[in-house]
Amino acid sequence: MDTSRAADGGSGESTQARVERVLREQLENGTYPLKARVPPQRQLADEFGVSRDTVQRALARLTEDGLIETRRGSGTRVIRVPNSRPHPPQSQRPGSASLKPLIEQAFRQPEVSLDVATLTAETLLRHLRNQHELIAFEGASAPEKLRIRMLLPWTTERLAYPRARKAEDTRIWERWRTMVRENGIQLDELTAGFTGLGVETEVEIRHLPMTPQFKLYVINDEHMLFGPYAVLPRMIRVPREGHPDKDEAIDSLDVLGLGATLSYHRLEADEGTHDSVFFTSMREWFSSNWDTVAGSFAS
Repeated sequence: MDTSRAADGGSGESTQARVERVLREQLENGTYPLKARVPPQRQLADEFGVSRDTVQRALARLTEDGLIETRRGSGTRVIRVPNSRPHPPQSQRPGSASLKPLIEQAFRQPEVSLDVATLTAETLLRHLRNQHELIAFEGASAPEKLRIRMLLPWTTERLAYPRARKAEDTRIWERWRTMVRENGIQLDELTAGFTGLGVETEVEIRHLPMTPQFKLYVINDEHMLFGPYAVLPRMIRVPREGHPDKDEAIDSLDVLGLGATLSYHRLEADEGTHDSVFFTSMREWFSSNWDTVAGSFAS
């Protein structure tokens, strides 16, 4: 029996295999470049929705392959990057895709526009932070303008997920809400950082009174990534009530964040192609919600 799979509620490939696969992909696509620090095990377990034991086993496999190295006091760092599998954004067609190359391509343009609908800003923050570091510390050229419009769910009411199975327990929702607030602070700091580098930066967040069913990225009004959220039961650890120094696992409903499949779509010259129709319809979905529901709703 695959104990990690049984413990974490995975299906199809084992949970450990999924974590290992996604981490390898992130090493390949530059999410964690050479010499970068890999997040702590507890953070990875939380992001993947698995136990720390599962993360430890996945990291052990990457260590055995000579990709990462863990040192006491300095954490885990990337010491070798696997052979990358380049996917030039301009030649991509519908199928599984990564956000990183599209963000990199966008930041090579004079102006960058990002329309994003998501449950949290975690993934986008990671890629924006990478771009800021490239410009600030490695001499990469900076765009002249950066505009970000982000649709997030309301934070005043509980969502369909993430939530505890017991309706009266609000700790999982409160944990998510705290994460959204912290991500907002980090986004503000990044905005100031880009401005300090001479980039004309405009960032606005609006909230929708609903639980998002998918994540959406519209990049420079030409490229799009779309991925439905898959809901799954899992145990989430939170501080124990009355004992903040201890935590406990709560039976919860959550969605697959890291490792979720994103499909690529492009606005093509022929407005009647499958890609163009899908692109246009989802762009209109974003704009209509931004201008109406989210535009008049205060979270």
